[in-house]
Amino acid sequence: MTLTLGHFLSIGAVLFALSVIGIFLNRKNLIVLLMCIELMLLAVNTNFVAFSHFLGDLHGQVFVFFILTVAAAESAIGLAILVLLFRNKNSINVDELNTLKG
Repeated sequence: MTLTLGHFLSIGAVLFALSVIGIFLNRKNLIVLLMCIELMLLAVNTNFVAFSHFLGDLHGQVFVFFILTVAAAESAIGLAILVLLFRNKNSINVDELNTLKG
């Protein structure tokens, strides 16, 4: 059995759907929201790599490199903000973080 482009795209679609469901089901915990966003980026990266491999072009893999770089920076900054908010509020509940409103 060989893996086709459809197999990789279906895996990417399942990962993307799980992350969207995770965002809609859990709007309380900020860590879970960040993990769902990272899972969404992983699904997009899977599709980029699959298209890049099956089309024989390296542009998709270059996009993946930039997306992973931005995702790593986003995770580091997001977790740093989360730690500071937890130190000040003693909670990571999104509903209790209403002091960020302008």
